Amino acid sequence: MRTKLGMLAAGLGLFCLAAPVVAHHGFDTEYDSNKKISLTGVVSKVEWTNPHMHVYIDVTDARGNMTTYNMELTSPNSVQRQGWGRSSLLPGEKVIFEGYGGKVVETRGALAKIAKVETPDKPLFVQGGPEAQ
Repeated sequence: MRTKLGMLAAGLGLFCLAAPVVAHHGFDTEYDSNKKISLTGVVSKVEWTNPHMHVYIDVTDARGNMTTYNMELTSPNSVQRQGWGRSSLLPGEKVIFEGYGGKVVETRGALAKIAKVETPDKPLFVQGGPEAQ
């Protein structure tokens, strides 16, 4: 009986350790590397949430139609290591951004690079960290 209980506890322990690994998604699960986005817009919201940050950017086309892009970044900790603080990008600021559209919804994408319009050569975030610049 003790052996069965021990094996059950060990199996349950292994399952609990493996569950977080299975839960995390890869890039190809949600985003399409063939749907490249390169646009200019105005930041409407910045969410400092785990496990991934989100920046919402309002883009207005030539006809005056506005579309909001929900761009996902890495974790807040990773972004802060690149030198980005909570006041580095605020709602209302005009930005240039690049990324990859979603497989299902193109406006829900993965952010590759973002910079303020007035300082396009100084990106706030670059996918892969500062060494990718």
